[in-house]
This record gives sequence, C-alpha cells and structure tokens, in this order.
Amino acid sequence: MSLAGRALNAVERIGNRLPDPVFLFLWLIAGLIALSLVGAGLGWSAVNPVTGDRLVAQSLLSSENLERLIIGMPRTLADFPPLAIVVTIIYGASVAERTGLFTTAIRGALLNAPKALLTPIVVIVGMMSHHASDASYVVVIPLAAVIFAAAGRHPLAGLAAGFAAVSGGYAGNLFPGSQDALILGITEPAARLIDPSYSVNIAGNWFFIIGVVLIFTPIVWFITDRVIEPRLGRWTPASGSQAPASDSEKAPLTPEQKKGLAWAGLAILGMIALWTTLTLIPGSPFVDAEAEPGQTFNPLYRSLIAFFAVTFFVAGGAYGAGAGTVKSHRDMVRMMGEGISQLAPYIVLAFFAAHFVAMINWSGLGPILAVNAADALEDIALPAPLLLIVVVLVSCVFDLFIGSASAKWSALAPIVVPMFMLLGISPEMTTAAYRMGDSVTNIATPLMSYFPLILTFAQRWDPRFGLGSLMATMLPYAGAFLAAGLLMVAAWVALDLPLGPGVGVHYEPPPPAVAAQEPISGGVAGPHSPPQPAAAPTASAGKRGCSSVG
Repeated sequence: MSLAGRALNAVERIGNRLPDPVFLFLWLIAGLIALSLVGAGLGWSAVNPVTGDRLVAQSLLSSENLERLIIGMPRTLADFPPLAIVVTIIYGASVAERTGLFTTAIRGALLNAPKALLTPIVVIVGMMSHHASDASYVVVIPLAAVIFAAAGRHPLAGLAAGFAAVSGGYAGNLFPGSQDALILGITEPAARLIDPSYSVNIAGNWFFIIGVVLIFTPIVWFITDRVIEPRLGRWTPASGSQAPASDSEKAPLTPEQKKGLAWAGLAILGMIALWTTLTLIPGSPFVDAEAEPGQTFNPLYRSLIAFFAVTFFVAGGAYGAGAGTVKSHRDMVRMMGEGISQLAPYIVLAFFAAHFVAMINWSGLGPILAVNAADALEDIALPAPLLLIVVVLVSCVFDLFIGSASAKWSALAPIVVPMFMLLGISPEMTTAAYRMGDSVTNIATPLMSYFPLILTFAQRWDPRFGLGSLMATMLPYAGAFLAAGLLMVAAWVALDLPLGPGVGVHYEPPPPAVAAQEPISGGVAGPHSPPQPAAAPTASAGKRGCSSVG
C-alpha cells in the first residue's frame, strides 16, 4: 500500500474513534474543570492589556461557579449567540427552502447556463447555494452532473465541479447568510473575553467571502476543464448505469415556477427598497450619526440578520403563492416549524458548546492563556501573515476529524481570537482564516458527512466509480484550494484589505475606560462575568502585563 493510502487509512481510523461532537465537548468540559483546579491552586493570572483588569484563574468547582453552572444553566444556553442568530434566520430560510424557491432558483440558473460558461456558472451557483443549507448538496451536485451530460460533457466532471464549489468553496459567497451569522456569532463572545465592548456583525467577512468566489471560481474552471474532464475521457454509459435519460431534474421550469420566481424577485426588490428607505430617512435607526467615521452604519450591519430572515420569509411566501406551493398562511407556519425541527441536532450540540464557552470565561483560563500565548508569540516576532497561515493549517487538520464547523470554532475561538487580538489582528480576520481552513479540505476526506452521498450520486453514472476514484478526482481541487487559500489569507493581511464594511485586518484596543464598559446595545452578548478590579502596576509586570503562570 502506498504512503498516501496508509495516511488516509490512518486518518479514517482516528476519525472513526473520535466521539460525537456532543461528547467531545463533554470531555473538553471535564478537562477544563481539572485544569481550573490546577490553575486556581497554583495562582495562574495575567493582566488584560486592553482593559487593565487582572485575570485570575478560578476553580469551576467553587460555590460561585457551581451556582452559575446549575442555577444559571437555562440562561447560559439562552445567552449563546449563535443559537438565537441561527434560529432567527432559519425561520425565514425554512419558508424559502420548503416552498421550493431555493431549489427552483438553483435549477433555473443551471438549466439556462450557456455551454461555454457552464463550469463557472455551476461554481458560482454552488457557492451561492450555501444559503439553501443541505439543499446545496442534494440539488446542485447531482443537477450539475445532469446538466453536463445534457451538454454532451462528462457528467462526473460536472459532479466534481459542483462538489468542489459547494463543499470546497464553503467559505465563499456573494452575500452573508446563516453560516456567517453562526460562525461570527461564536467569534463575538470570544473577542469579549479580552474587550467586553467588542461587537461583531454578520457582514464582518463579506468582502472576504466575495474574494473566495472570485479566486476559487477560475481555479475550479481550469481544473475541471483542463485536468478532470480530460482524465475522465469521453463518457459513455456503463453497463448497469442508473443515469436517467429523462430525469425530472432536466425538465424546464413550469409556468407556475417561473411565476413564483418573478413574484419572489419583486418581493426581494421590495425588501431592499424598504431597508434603503429606513436607512435614508432622517433619524434612521440604522445610522449612528454620533459614531466615529467608519462606524456610522454599524446599526445597519447588525440589522442584516433581521433583513435576511424577513427577506427569506417574504420571498419564500411570494414564490409559494405564485407557484402554488403555499395555499394559506398555515402552510408557512408549518414550514417554519419543520425548519426548526431540523435544527434539533444543532440545538443539542449548542447546549454543550454554550457551557464550554461560558466555563472558559468563568474559569479565566481562556484569556489568561491568550495573554501569555500572545506574549510568547510576540517574542518570536512572526509576521502576521505567517501567524494566520498557521490558523488555516490547524483548521485544515481539525477538519479531517471533526466535520462540524461550529463545533470546531466553538472550541478554538475562545483561545485563538483573544490571542490574535493581543497581537493586533482583528477577530474577523482570525475568523476568516479559520473558515478558509475549514473549507478547503472538506472534499478530500471520506469522513465528511456528505462524502458517501456524493459517491452514490457518482455511481448513478458509473457503478464502477469507487471511493478511491472520488478522492483521486477531488484531490487536485483540494490541493489547489489549499495553496490559493494560504496565499489569499497572507495577501489579505499584507495588503491590509477590508474584510467587510467598516471591518479591517488589524485590531486596535480602545482606551481602558471604553473597553471595560458593558457591550453596546444591539450586540449579541455571550455569557460573561464582570472584570476583576485592576491590580496596581508592579515592576515585574511584562510588556503585556502578564504575570508568571504558576
């Protein structure tokens, strides 16, 4: 067996032995409790250089923390920012999905794609389809194969391009959506471990995710047309192939579906007009006239969660009314309930993730570790692009074993976000680097939850197409994505490009008096405890205010 084969087998064995993410968080919580006992006993501490507050390790078995854990358990879950954000958006997105808006829009875009531009259109639609959640896997990927076959091209090349866009390009999109709300919602409470006044909005990575689309699209186009399709050769249906000649996926849109899309388009334009009007009227709640330059429209950015939720709801209802998939308002209520029911696994995970994040805060270990690690990294004097490349690579490795992006980020964010803030890197930039690493290796590991499904889609066209065939097909994309992702993150930092409206690469701490304030109104506050009183400066304090650990 080759070295690559043995490596993949080792990854598969290790991944299969890992517990479910829920129990992974339970083990992390148990380890955190033990570490808090050690830290409290040895007097671990540090001084937050942003607020000037002394951070002291606290035992999680102290009476105060046990009271927080047991009595405040419902509040801890309710205060977990991603949960409320995701549920809010799902209320609207579930209507848009179940009325058929997302699926029909995706089919319409692909069915009408010019043959010469088929590959890039598949890629862009695939990345945009992330708003449709799981529908992106079960609609875009098999439909791409069907469209390629109808155009006289190899269907497995279309499947590969769709898979690369939907899964490998998971960090890319043209507009923020539920994934941005989820990941950046985890970032905010992590940032507030160092700066309690810090606020993150759903548009914090907007320009970066557009950059992913612009960079990854030509990569997939080139690899699909110049590498994968020539390697696959001319397609002829194999004996036993289940590839349907008159698949319903190839059928043109019905008049009802076209009418629904037209109504949905008008509804979206109406929502944009409404939000624009609310922004431009005197005394707009979306404009903070007293804010510093560059922060004036922060309320507008924070309103985007509501905007997307309401827009999905209104557009989905309009499509359903036009296409006939909604007969009454009760249908829309039922669809919202069905969408929330599909969140059940995430809600279970969120309970344990929320307590892990909260307990890191209560113990003080997260910020203490971040302060001391940042001091050590500053002494090494690594350039910022190289530091963020490390984040991308660590995220890639974790992605081989743990599929859930939110689970990984819930565990990593309370350490890496504060640490990089102390090194002058914004929470949004650290989040962007994590998302890049979480995205690029999805298509290269058979441990990814949708990998068996994609293999099933492939075997509809070629029953002999096995696991190794799929991995060999996708590895060129994964390698190119990783190289491009590393270069993109490094260049973004080196050129100091904006990540979103009013959001940059670098972090400048506010004056201590501002940083010590409670979170601003409208933010999504995570579980936090009041800062300890600042200690009087001592001669032994380091340049970051870190006291010795131990």
